[in-house]
Amino acid sequence: MDKELEDKATGPKPRHVPSERPGPVGGKRDQNRRRRTRELCEAGLALFLEHGTESVTIDQIVEQAGIAKGSFYRYFKDKEELVETLFAPLQEALEDNFNTCAQAVKEASELPGLLFAYQEFAIRLNDIFFENRQLILLYLQENRAPAHGARKAIGALAVSITKGANALTNAAEVHGLLRPFDPRVSTLAVIGALERILFGFLRDEDVGEFELLAPSLISLIFDGLRFGDQDAHST
Repeated sequence: MDKELEDKATGPKPRHVPSERPGPVGGKRDQNRRRRTRELCEAGLALFLEHGTESVTIDQIVEQAGIAKGSFYRYFKDKEELVETLFAPLQEALEDNFNTCAQAVKEASELPGLLFAYQEFAIRLNDIFFENRQLILLYLQENRAPAHGARKAIGALAVSITKGANALTNAAEVHGLLRPFDPRVSTLAVIGALERILFGFLRDEDVGEFELLAPSLISLIFDGLRFGDQDAHST
């Protein structure tokens, strides 16, 4: 691919590209499709946050985006596919972060290396949060509802997060850093606490200074790891 065209290929990728006139990636047609896709995604996200994914209609989305209804189906087959497109980059970023940390934990041979791996994970998680605040708020609003219809992508993200967190917990257990209880319990406890704090922050609740939240959580987790390490070495 031409480097200049590759650099121009920004914005969400349309799910449907006409085979007869696709145009080059990064070219004018591709950019127009990405712009329309972005406009529909932004309109959908704003409406989903206000009304919920299930109750919002395609008519409302195209009206919000200022696009003819017929044009919607040039980019998405239905509302479910639009939600999938919205969440795809976030899911990819989170899975990459989980996988990177799991690999670093697997390769670490001493406690400092393990703690560094978790620190790097937390720093990147913080970056992902600030890059996707509205999308994460939508996820937190909807992820405990039945994962059908437009919520399928949200349910899939919840499963992915739990799977990734379980992998990190299991890695810590292999290194003897956990107390002797089911690691699935600690995984769900950490996920639940973090999601509740993030939701409170995004809803302007008084959850303390945000810049202190991440260090506090990391410290709590690290203390647990250290205690687990001490227990493991005392047995």
